[in-house]
Amino acid sequence: MTNSRQPHLNGAFYGPSIPPPSSNNYHHPIRGGGGGTGCCCCCDCLGCLCSCICNLILQILCTILLILGVIVFVLWLIFRPNKVKFYADDASLTRFDLSSTNNTLYYNLSLNLTIRNPNKRVGIYYDSFETNAYYENQRFATELLTKFYQGKKNTTSLEAEIKGQNLLLLQIDRTQYNSEKKSGVFSIELKLRLRVRLKAWWFKSPRFTAKVNCDLKVPMNSTFESKRCDIDW
Repeated sequence: MTNSRQPHLNGAFYGPSIPPPSSNNYHHPIRGGGGGTGCCCCCDCLGCLCSCICNLILQILCTILLILGVIVFVLWLIFRPNKVKFYADDASLTRFDLSSTNNTLYYNLSLNLTIRNPNKRVGIYYDSFETNAYYENQRFATELLTKFYQGKKNTTSLEAEIKGQNLLLLQIDRTQYNSEKKSGVFSIELKLRLRVRLKAWWFKSPRFTAKVNCDLKVPMNSTFESKRCDIDW
């Protein structure tokens, strides 16, 4: 009987070959990682797009702010606006009586103000000119002056007649009032509230508020000393 083993084999047994996988059992790998779906890729793209848009908007805003800053700086170098100067040239009282029964103040105050615009290239619109008079921190009168335009390198004089009566809400220090009544000189604080615009060539600035304070010693029947006022704008 002939031996069926081939002499070059080592005695191990090899089974039948493994057939190739069926196309029906083949599964495509899932994209986007284990357990994920294709939506993750879409979300990543959308996030990148939003980030790019935000960065673009931020760059545009920064550029606009930089341009505006340069324009403001250049305008300031060209015009170099100086503060307007306010003076109380004259002030007098013909009546300043405080009732001893009902705390009513009767007054007649005359004012002469001078406004100096020292700027060579800037004019000023005074759209609102409110004058308030105070005695011992209590406002007793308000007068609205006519709005006007002040040109370059210009000096404007204004006159105001403030008279009437007003019931003061707080009790006035009678000792100080009687002392000033005897001396004929009263301490009156003048506060101006202005709404102004600046004009240079064709350019007009937005409207803004300026405040002027004048601490005055107003006489009844003597000469008033001119006083320069403080301005804040």
